[in-house]
Amino acid sequence: MENLNDLFEETLQDIYYAEQAILKALPKMAKKATDPELKAAFEQHLSETQGQVERLKQVFEILGEKPKAKKCDAIEGLIKEAEGIMAEAKSPEVMDAGLISSAQAVEHYEIARYGTLRTWAKELEMPDAAALLQETLDEEHSCNSTLTDIAVGEVNIAAEDGREQAAARSRERTSGKTQSKSASK
Repeated sequence: MENLNDLFEETLQDIYYAEQAILKALPKMAKKATDPELKAAFEQHLSETQGQVERLKQVFEILGEKPKAKKCDAIEGLIKEAEGIMAEAKSPEVMDAGLISSAQAVEHYEIARYGTLRTWAKELEMPDAAALLQETLDEEHSCNSTLTDIAVGEVNIAAEDGREQAAARSRERTSGKTQSKSASK
């Protein structure tokens, strides 16, 4: 690599590989998920990821290049970690919490990559590429936020206490919030 443009292209190849690997991993994660919201989030993100791959192809086209993947050791490691959780989780509740953790590790990696690529595209005066990358970056932030909401909504509580106790604690929190809102009026 001799310049920022070369680095941009190499990083683009890296994330192209990563997205293709994620397309293979997400169906497995959705199948293992037991929480209905989590399963739906994985299925939704699978659809988004397909669109992200198409946008990456458009960025390659802007560069005058054919889409090319370069093996991404980082995503390989993150997926291997998720596979370990799927193999070792002793309960469905722990499985769901572990799947969210793994998925968020992937999201954070993607957020870092897409944020960098978007910035470089702007600096390289490629506004169309920057807009495509920003669209994907926005989706990655949204997915990460959704996973956080699912985790703190009930999944983490279920993994800690078991599903029956989780539902009771969730109801207690909800009624506590309602009571404190009423008391503050």
